[in-house]
Amino acid sequence: MVDAIISMLLDRLSSTIYEYIDGEVKLVLDAKKDVEEFAGNLRAIQAVLEDAEQRQVKDGSVRIWLDQLKDISLQMVDVLDEWNTDMLRQQVEKQERKGENAHVPEKKKKKVTFSVFSSCFCFRKTKEVIFRRDIASKIKDLNGKLSRINEQRQRYGFQHTERGIQELPERQKTSSFVVVSEVFGREKEKDILITKLLSNGREDRRGLLIIPILGMGGMGKTTLAQLVYNADKVKAYFEKRVWVCVSDPFDEIKIAKAICGDNAPNSNELDDALQHMSTSLEGKRFLLVLDDVWTHDRKKWENLRAPLIQHGAHGSRILVTTRKHEVVDMMRAENEMINLGELREEYCLSIFNHMAFANTEVDESKAFEDISKDIVKKCKGLPLAAKALGGLMYNKKTRREWLDVLNSKIWDREEVEQEVFQPLFVSYYDLALAVKCCLLYCACFPKDHEFERDELINLWMAQDYLNSKGNKDEGEVGQAIFDNLVARSFFQDLKKDNVSGKITHCKMHDIIHDFVQSLTKDECLITEDVDSEIEGLGVKVRYLTLTFRSKHGESLPLPPSNAYYNYKNLRSLSYFGSSIAKIDSNFILQLKCLRTLNLSRCGISEVPKEIGELIHLRHIDLSQNYDLKILPDSICELYNLYTLRLDWCLSLEKLPDNMGKLISLKHLYVQYCRKLEYLPKGILRLKKLKRIDECVVVCGEDEDRAALQMGDLGVLNLEGSLIIKLKGNVKDERELEKAQLWHMKKLFHLVIDSEDVQYKQTRSTVEILNALRLHENLESLDIFYHSGTTCPNWMMSLHNLRIVLLYEWSECKFLPPLGKLPYLEKLTLSSMEKLKKIGGEFLGIVDSDETSLTSSSFFPKLKQLSIYWMSALEEWEVGVEGWNKEDSEISIMPCLSSLEICSCKGIKTLPDFLCKSKLQDLFIFDCPSLSERCKHGSGEEWPKISHIPNIKIS
Repeated sequence: MVDAIISMLLDRLSSTIYEYIDGEVKLVLDAKKDVEEFAGNLRAIQAVLEDAEQRQVKDGSVRIWLDQLKDISLQMVDVLDEWNTDMLRQQVEKQERKGENAHVPEKKKKKVTFSVFSSCFCFRKTKEVIFRRDIASKIKDLNGKLSRINEQRQRYGFQHTERGIQELPERQKTSSFVVVSEVFGREKEKDILITKLLSNGREDRRGLLIIPILGMGGMGKTTLAQLVYNADKVKAYFEKRVWVCVSDPFDEIKIAKAICGDNAPNSNELDDALQHMSTSLEGKRFLLVLDDVWTHDRKKWENLRAPLIQHGAHGSRILVTTRKHEVVDMMRAENEMINLGELREEYCLSIFNHMAFANTEVDESKAFEDISKDIVKKCKGLPLAAKALGGLMYNKKTRREWLDVLNSKIWDREEVEQEVFQPLFVSYYDLALAVKCCLLYCACFPKDHEFERDELINLWMAQDYLNSKGNKDEGEVGQAIFDNLVARSFFQDLKKDNVSGKITHCKMHDIIHDFVQSLTKDECLITEDVDSEIEGLGVKVRYLTLTFRSKHGESLPLPPSNAYYNYKNLRSLSYFGSSIAKIDSNFILQLKCLRTLNLSRCGISEVPKEIGELIHLRHIDLSQNYDLKILPDSICELYNLYTLRLDWCLSLEKLPDNMGKLISLKHLYVQYCRKLEYLPKGILRLKKLKRIDECVVVCGEDEDRAALQMGDLGVLNLEGSLIIKLKGNVKDERELEKAQLWHMKKLFHLVIDSEDVQYKQTRSTVEILNALRLHENLESLDIFYHSGTTCPNWMMSLHNLRIVLLYEWSECKFLPPLGKLPYLEKLTLSSMEKLKKIGGEFLGIVDSDETSLTSSSFFPKLKQLSIYWMSALEEWEVGVEGWNKEDSEISIMPCLSSLEICSCKGIKTLPDFLCKSKLQDLFIFDCPSLSERCKHGSGEEWPKISHIPNIKIS
């Protein structure tokens, strides 16, 4: 991680020098010279850093040198951060003075005496000079320390290495041979794979079937490929079988020669090798196994693939094993991919027993059976780990020896670590510097923690891991890194968003977690016993996670001891324990380097005002503290703060009025803060703000009021997902004119809650909703508590909508023509108490002339339809004539797979077009009349639904 810190620091230093050259240098005295010298020393060290990283493994003095280098680098990062913080403070003060002057009448401005202005100006300038002198002094001191570090570098005689070229762990070579009797499990995957290999007609349009096996290191991809390669059916089916261990780099000439076998050419020319390969495969049905592929260089792949397609016979197959989803994407083979997951525990136990008791009697394995099972649980379904642990236990003959292993930190044992972690090292060294940092940060979380994608990206951002080049957004850089780690199998148990299809949550396999913790064990600590462990590590700990819990459920103080000195270098502090009785203000003052503070779900009711002293803070999570009522005003002094999480703080009554001072704030989470009456108007000054999860908007109030108003919506430019809660009485139409949202091009999900708003003392909300005007990029829309008789006039122009939820439209008698939305996939209709009939208007049939249509498609993409709590609904009809004629090309919901109808007590019929649908699931609940008519075999509606595979009627 030292290399990544230095790279980031050099970027920061460059920008600092640029600011000096642009006129600031005079204000910082002699700092320019020291900054340039510091940067020069860093570059000299960086050139030999990879050699030093490798030598530290065996040389303890080099490890100490690297620790000192890292410490000085981080100190310089903090000093530059102090300087940047002061620049931000000056921007805020300038804005405030400008705002104050804007409210002072011209006559009063003239009465301000020059002497008062002059004294304030002089005081401010004196303070700035003192501060800048202090910054310059710190930079000079750190430059001296780094110069001594650089002198030591020269004495060590480190070798210069090119960037990106390093001595990687040796990748294990593989062959096609396997001892079948020593393989346990994977029968299902084996059968699926053999079926894919032997089935005819599965070739894609390019004429060759490629089947990737994807999984993390040590999961058994190669073993599965070996089993299939040596299966009798496979041997009989293919005329030629070739196994190539590809590894990295991807060498087309080497692979082509391996396919040629004994007829391989002596030439090292690519064209010659491919010609010989083509000849050896001409007209033959072949199976080519490419084991351990890493490259996603499309050009290299196309060089090899083209002759394979042209010269192999019909039915040829390529089987690929890889850890990287980018390889699957490059080969365009996702549809045939087998994603290899964890091996069942019983099979891991068989592997373990085979290795531990290879040449002993069955009785001995039974004697240790209980301990064996407990040890195997630590493998978490990883076959390689089971094999390594079994080998470890082979020479251990007493129960005490077995219990010692069970109760120890197994992965700290050198023999186990080398075998289990070696494949993970290969994956780790293949990562870019920034990606490595982001992966290692995951060691701060407890095992089995569910990561939320956006939250994790925000935390990476808080640690300055996402430095972007040019105009690229840090959030986009973070998403690319997250996707990279997913693609390389570092994350698992993926959950996806219904709207965007993006991964929203994931977990990390326990052994990968142990691996990243092994790489950060001096700096990252997760502990229940804060006193003993932190005192042992001292100032090295920079990322601390506390998981301690009280014995009797009582609240605990924070910190649990008085060892404040141990916390001074922390850059991240997270708490996952019992309720906190009180946070010691002196403890807060010790956290001067802190970037991330997570006190979520810890029962606090008060935040110390001293939090405003932590100027480096980028991320604060106070969510789910149900008794927290108010935040200290000092929190608005955190000019570097990116993210503030307050969601589910049920008692929170207000935000500080000076929120506009949080000049760097990008993300504000306040959803489910039920007592929060309004958002302060000051957030309109936050030009970097991109995300507010719930925006409480007050309508019809005086313009001078501190609350965010409806007319202010047009000023915000938010992204992602947004909930707008409207409150009050709109009296002025000009307020509506300012409320348009069409400029929010990156907003993909919007919820509008208009339960507590009205227009000019009427109950109707249609005029209010009409004013909002959304951008056509919107993909998901929820509208709650609409009291108009029609839908908003912009709704049907949102052609990219995929998900729609309409809840409690109290005056709705006819549904909107949602059938005209071309990409709508999921629709939920609920609690429309005046809706009696669903007919042609729902499809989009409005004019009488349209009832004789012969060609049209309604709801062409709809997959899921849910209808809830329609107390007045009695009838649902097709609403278009001629739809069922033989020559009709009218299509109604052709993709519908799921239909739910719940608590619609009056509905009696289903539309006739369901008899032609592709419905897979029908659920009818609390609809007595309809349930009776849909009885199996005898109900009047049964012929319409008899073809549906899964019907549940309750």
